[in-house]
Amino acid sequence: MTHNTPLSPRPRPLHSLADGRRRPMTVAQLRAHGVSAAETNEQCRPGGPWQQLLPNVVLLHPGPPTSEERLHAVLLYAARDRGAGPASGAASGAAPAVSVSVPVQPGAEHPPVPAYAEAMITGLAALTLHGFAAAPPLPSLDVVDVLVPRMRRLRTTGCARIVRTTALPTPVELTGVPVAPVARALADAVAELTDPGTVRRLLTEAVRGGHCEPAAVVRELNRARLLSRPHVVDAVDSLVAEGRALAEQRLYRMVREHGLPEPVWNVDLRLPGGPHLGGVDAFWPEQAVALELDTRAHRKQEDDAAWAEHARKREHLERLGITVVHLTPRKLRDCPEHQAAVVRTALMAAGDREPAAYVVVLPR
Repeated sequence: MTHNTPLSPRPRPLHSLADGRRRPMTVAQLRAHGVSAAETNEQCRPGGPWQQLLPNVVLLHPGPPTSEERLHAVLLYAARDRGAGPASGAASGAAPAVSVSVPVQPGAEHPPVPAYAEAMITGLAALTLHGFAAAPPLPSLDVVDVLVPRMRRLRTTGCARIVRTTALPTPVELTGVPVAPVARALADAVAELTDPGTVRRLLTEAVRGGHCEPAAVVRELNRARLLSRPHVVDAVDSLVAEGRALAEQRLYRMVREHGLPEPVWNVDLRLPGGPHLGGVDAFWPEQAVALELDTRAHRKQEDDAAWAEHARKREHLERLGITVVHLTPRKLRDCPEHQAAVVRTALMAAGDREPAAYVVVLPR
């Protein structure tokens, strides 16, 4: 051997490898640690110290996996190898490895958190990780849904259920694993649920718990073509009503906490002896400023007609000299100070405009 001959990495003893890591590993990762395929097969024999949880995914201890280990096993099975081509893992049905890990702080009890490429937890498991009380605990789930790109060559097997999408959303990291955003996870969960009560509880908690706005949920349900199911439609109606009530509460709080003049709430506007102009959520008669909350459900079959009606009403009011302020529930939730400033600006600008037409204000 010359001085230029590279040294081969010294294989770690199998017992030290298992003792130092509780999470699953892929066959390729074991090979990188010097464990051959034959040694892996020997360790995974019936009654052996290791077990194969999923194709190409090995748990380095006997006995049932923990919920955390199942999550990581499913992600290892579904994640694309960062160094592989598009067809990697096609023969076995799984990408063999994940090549990047994020180190933990010194003294931490857990090993590095893997960075999983093109895979994230979704469905009921994701909702549980997001903290949904209506979602079942992880140990009670027979399968864990994992979201992957549509063209990936993977199959549902064992505890891993493959969910495909044309465009992956940006995941949220929770408990060290990538998790689909709430709206997407809800749609994937609802796709597998048939109990109306469960669907309604999950959708209601999404809005009541402040996880997301109704419009975002309905967009995902519509994209998944779930709005033709009667029990989903019924739950969406409850969801929209819940979202509307929360948005109105935020609007009342914004007016009160930011010192805006008190408007008349939830009124219909009408020309004297003339046609009905439409309803608004708040109206300041002296300044001729109307405010509307956009709490439409954004269902495709209704959206065009609803938006056309909204635009017609707004144009008619503005032709009469009435300023219309349009707010969304999300803006009220995320930046109420800015929305209050928008309303205040409209009220202050009233003195610089021509007087508006006289309108009759009626309770709605």
